[in-house]
Amino acid sequence: MLQIKNLHASVEDKDILKGINLTVNAGEVHAIMGPNGAGKSTLASIIAGNENYEVSEGEILLEGEDISELAPEERAHKGVFLSFQYPVEIPGVSVTNFMKTAINESRKANGIEEMPANEMLKLIREKSELLEIDRKFLSRSLNEGFSGGEKKRNEIFQMAMMQPKLAILDETDSGLDIDALRIVANGVNKLKSQDNAVVVITHYQRLLDYIIPDFVHVLMDGKIVKSGGKELAYELEEKGYDWIKAEMV
Repeated sequence: MLQIKNLHASVEDKDILKGINLTVNAGEVHAIMGPNGAGKSTLASIIAGNENYEVSEGEILLEGEDISELAPEERAHKGVFLSFQYPVEIPGVSVTNFMKTAINESRKANGIEEMPANEMLKLIREKSELLEIDRKFLSRSLNEGFSGGEKKRNEIFQMAMMQPKLAILDETDSGLDIDALRIVANGVNKLKSQDNAVVVITHYQRLLDYIIPDFVHVLMDGKIVKSGGKELAYELEEKGYDWIKAEMV
């Protein structure tokens, strides 16, 4: 599904990623953990096509196709979804209308006719029920006045509607209480399939109690320095990151 080869990237002449190698297969959940400033959110942004970063070396392959030179919207149309750490507010645009536009633009880019209104409403109803979202929520302006939990739940609703091949969740657990975390995680779990892949970026092991990863990777100083199963997340929670630094010396 996703293959990253020797990825180097910088911003304002500061090297951030220093040779990332990562393979994520369809049907898998990968968690990326690491201390602040390690490059986790940078990696997510670069996969999604954020043009503020300069990629100096390496490849990003989605289903075998190099997407490194594609614009963010082109990557989205090919099935890349990024859940933002801090979702933006869009006053005057309802959640429903935003989703209708996003879905139909993606269909148009892939040479498919717009989704009929009755099909769209049915899909919205199914996905909102799946994620325990009140229908009144869908008529509100996108993220305007939303709590942290509502913003994150809305991001997962967008993921459910878009049905991406690759979903990247950038610190989705940030600022969530236990109830909101459970609802968001349950939504992600319900959306997992053998046809898609999920990359979860987090500081905390607690999210991984709800979204069980197949693999955990530790990113430090711009490189993946250790990989393992879900037990690695518990080890990090207990010991922190210093023991990995000690192993590297």
